Amino acid sequence: VVFVLLHHFSCCRAPPPLLVFFFILSFHTQLLSLLQRSHTQSYFKEDVFTHTHTLLSRPELRNDYSQAGRENGPQLSVVAEQMKVVSRRGGNATLPCKIQMDQSMMPSRKMRIKWTKMTSDYLKEVDVFVAMDYHKRSYGSFHGRVHLQSSSPMDASLVITEITLEDYGRYKCEVIDGLEDGTVVVSLDLEGVVFPYYPRLGRYNLNFYDAERACRDQDAVVASFDQLYDAWRGKLDWCNAGWLSDGSVQYPITNPREPCGGKNIAPGVRNYGLRDKDKNHYDVFCFTSHYKGVCVCVCVCVCVCVCVPSFNQCIVQFHIVG
Repeated sequence: VVFVLLHHFSCCRAPPPLLVFFFILSFHTQLLSLLQRSHTQSYFKEDVFTHTHTLLSRPELRNDYSQAGRENGPQLSVVAEQMKVVSRRGGNATLPCKIQMDQSMMPSRKMRIKWTKMTSDYLKEVDVFVAMDYHKRSYGSFHGRVHLQSSSPMDASLVITEITLEDYGRYKCEVIDGLEDGTVVVSLDLEGVVFPYYPRLGRYNLNFYDAERACRDQDAVVASFDQLYDAWRGKLDWCNAGWLSDGSVQYPITNPREPCGGKNIAPGVRNYGLRDKDKNHYDVFCFTSHYKGVCVCVCVCVCVCVCVPSFNQCIVQFHIVG
């Protein structure tokens, strides 16, 4: 470009010196830019090749990269050796919860262990026990009855003593250490019996809160679905719908018949779904447990007797009282 301009001006007239200077400066700048770009691309290709060749020829470096990837994942987890623990009223139970951490990590003094109990409808969690270093606290009806087993620094298992009927349910173990955390859910089941109940006024006279009081009067609590299902598997057959602890209304049928949903329907637990706890009225299914060596008899319109000298055996009898 500079040559053409100089030739043009030489045929006509001499170019201004300042114009020639700017053209030469522009050409020099573009030439340097092209040379630097070419050098950078060459260096980049050579660097990528060298880096790739090094990784392929040195496996230990590949392992370092894999280890770095693993370190970015979770380094703390919580597990339970068994997901369901069975006990009895008045007994003790240990809900398992084990902490697993990366070998390079050690539990810090700020690690927090928290146990909560889920409500029967699973919408809320009730605080049971919290521990952080030497600070420990139990809550509500669990006060003075719960503590950590602490067989090792990695043991967060919860020990519950003097178990009550209300202790039945699902518990969550949560461990938090800095930015790492883990949870596991364990169920506490109780040996006992499910029985239907309705007052002397007649059937379908209880809203949910009346049903709770009625079960308490029988030294019992409103049964859960799992408890009713286990009773159905044990051949409980009852045609009248009753409240369960989650606010649903259901009834167990082992012998299908017309007044109980139809005889052509398979046996099972019939479900009316969730009902209005204030306005709707039904019967109720209650659950009671027993102390070791004690015979429990509940007689309303149905008499339920449980006599258990050994908890390896359970004898349940139902009969209608005239």
